[in-house]
Amino acid sequence: MQNFIDAYSWVNVRFLLQGLWITIEISVASIICSFIIGTLLGIIRYEKIHYVSAIVGFIIDLIRNLPLLLIIFFTYFGLPNIGIKPEIIPAAIMALTIFESAMVAEIVRSGILSIDYGQTEGALANGLTKWQALRLIVLPQAIKNMLPALVSQFISLVKDTSLATIIVLPELMYHAQIIYGQNTNYIIPMFVALAVMYFIVCYSLSLLARYLDHHMA
Repeated sequence: MQNFIDAYSWVNVRFLLQGLWITIEISVASIICSFIIGTLLGIIRYEKIHYVSAIVGFIIDLIRNLPLLLIIFFTYFGLPNIGIKPEIIPAAIMALTIFESAMVAEIVRSGILSIDYGQTEGALANGLTKWQALRLIVLPQAIKNMLPALVSQFISLVKDTSLATIIVLPELMYHAQIIYGQNTNYIIPMFVALAVMYFIVCYSLSLLARYLDHHMA
């Protein structure tokens, strides 16, 4: 018990909260970027644009079958070899966005396909263009169907930020490692603290999804 009391000193808790804030910042930025890019890629793949959709589909399948850790390594250690030298935080956001965009693209494409094509045909018959039908009729319904899968993917994204400790990203996991690296008696207290903090963030996302689902019903 004394180990827990000592481990949760204000200095250590404040240090963990600083790491948690970095985790939240990176997660929010990556979620926003990957949702925008993934939605565009999903629509392009769904529309079956000559050659373009096939190329986009190949890139999406390629990224989805690569480990995220490899993409993190590439963005931070590989890009400098071609003249691009991102800082640690931008590199982490870039890696997460690349990986999650591919995942979101498939969720979006599947969500659109889940809507009966008769909806699009009806919209076209009423004078809407194909883009207007997609934007005004199909996507609003598809987003509701996509919401559970998107939330699950974004929760995974929050947890995946811990992989960026490999490039010394000062996020929650890295700060916890520093604390218990100074005193091995703090290992279990730090793991408990990590579990609680990740749970709070991820569960908050789930509650937000429920709120949105309720208001979209």
